[in-house]
Amino acid sequence: SGNYAWGSENCAKKVRILDVVYNATSNELVRTKTLLKNTIVQIDAQPFKQWYLKKYGVDLGKKKGKAAKDEPAEVEKKSRHVIFKQKYRESKQKLEPGIEEQFQSGRILACISSRPGQSGRADGYILEGDE
Repeated sequence: SGNYAWGSENCAKKVRILDVVYNATSNELVRTKTLLKNTIVQIDAQPFKQWYLKKYGVDLGKKKGKAAKDEPAEVEKKSRHVIFKQKYRESKQKLEPGIEEQFQSGRILACISSRPGQSGRADGYILEGDE
């Protein structure tokens, strides 16, 4: 586990590393799941989903077609002010389709920016856009 930052949302959460996906140095490091700097890993999306739901009032895990049908099942009480604040934030927010797809699978691609062998921590950032 480690702290991973979501750059475009200015948010960092402590999450679990699920799998090593790519390493530019060698495929042997992917096969043995060795954590090095600039290794691409899959991390758990749940902490970021919960944060996004709290800030924007949008559940990232649900598909758009099913969300409308299942919505009345669980209603959380919110003040009028909070509802309007979330609607305003949501109107200004634009989420990339690639990241939205990753949230639906529950796994996000991230890059390790620290040196885990030296510091014992595997911190990094979520990959967005062309990265």
